[in-house]
Amino acid sequence: MKRVKVLYFAGVRDLTGRSDEELELPESVGNVSAFVSHLERERPVLRGRLESVRVAVNETFADATDPVRDNDVIALIPPVAGG
Repeated sequence: MKRVKVLYFAGVRDLTGRSDEELELPESVGNVSAFVSHLERERPVLRGRLESVRVAVNETFADATDPVRDNDVIALIPPVAGG
């Protein structure tokens, strides 16, 4: 099992009701895409709502194929409307 810290920002934080949490991931969650799928299963309130959310791993924006490793910090950052 891998352990990661997940940071939730803006609307994603509102949906989950928390700003962060630590999760244990099965070894099958090897990349960002698999992480997002796993998170949607674990947190049904997020299901179908992460398409436009950017994912950062260890403070760097990540692509779907980027790896997820033990002790990573994964941030979910929704688009920001300005004004």
